[in-house]
Amino acid sequence: MDKKTLKQYRALIHEQELNDRAIDKLYDRLANVPVVAGKVVGSSCDFPYTEVRTTVQMDEPVESEEINRRLKIREDRKEKIRAAVLEIEEFIAAIPDSAARQIFEMSYLEGKRQREIAEAIGYSRGRIPQIINQFLKD
Repeated sequence: MDKKTLKQYRALIHEQELNDRAIDKLYDRLANVPVVAGKVVGSSCDFPYTEVRTTVQMDEPVESEEINRRLKIREDRKEKIRAAVLEIEEFIAAIPDSAARQIFEMSYLEGKRQREIAEAIGYSRGRIPQIINQFLKD
């Protein structure tokens, strides 16, 4: 894990909220797509099987397809965000030292400054980046 990835956590959480709202709006739009009459082609049930055209009610196909494509993009992004957030949380949870784990949580998950972390944990401000660097790749 590197600092760049860890620093993405709060942005990912914010993006996740925005993405969820966008998905909700798309589902609302999908529920309000106008219904139009369309024709489908089938065959009769009895022999001789002749072609039968039937009128059906269906969602307006162009708008419905556009919304479904956008939903697919948003749902895929939602999964990628979820995986990235989970990877960061698992990394922090796997840190064996309790004080170091608290430092990572406060720094990267909560967004606290090193001075605030040092006061909360009882270390000097200069010790916080040393502890962080022990667990990170460059």
